[in-house]
Amino acid sequence: MASCCEGQETAAASGGIRDIVRGAYAQTAVGGAGVLPTELANQEDRRKLLGYKEEEVNTAADIGLGCGNPLVTAKLQLGEACLDLGSGAGMDCFIAAKQVGPTGAIVGVDMTPEMLSRARATAQRDGVKNVSFRLGEIEHLPVGDGVINCVISNCVINLSPDKPLVYREMNRVLAPGGRISISDVLRMSDIPHELKTAQSFAC
Repeated sequence: MASCCEGQETAAASGGIRDIVRGAYAQTAVGGAGVLPTELANQEDRRKLLGYKEEEVNTAADIGLGCGNPLVTAKLQLGEACLDLGSGAGMDCFIAAKQVGPTGAIVGVDMTPEMLSRARATAQRDGVKNVSFRLGEIEHLPVGDGVINCVISNCVINLSPDKPLVYREMNRVLAPGGRISISDVLRMSDIPHELKTAQSFAC
């Protein structure tokens, strides 16, 4: 996984990191070429590998993204408010909605309109009332101060060109005693030059 902090000059020349990522995920949302390699395309195998129970997954919201299951360590409780950074088609949001129950609330934030349209359509079709989806960037969350009990994120923060700002925003929206549960990738060594491409930024 390429870090978006590497090779920013190249990405900027191609329209900017956010534009590259947004374009790739927009294609995925509408059924175009996915952002993952084809060998990872079997969704049932991926769900099991990442720690999801088949019966809890809304298959309409699973488009093969994510690198783990942040809900395992989130341990959501009835009545809590949960925020999903980079919610995509809403897979984690719909699972979280069941965990917090009708008195809880789930907010998904994504910068890709196509993802939001897909997530909202699924929520409307299935009558999920305690989930809402908002357009926004994770560096500038469209959420008030101190109103969230738990922030989750699934393989999204690595795509941000300003990670410190993401963490400041998470701290801003968390209520006292709130918590964060993140599944993501971490660069452990230098990225080979041949992988510092626009396609890598969108992965």
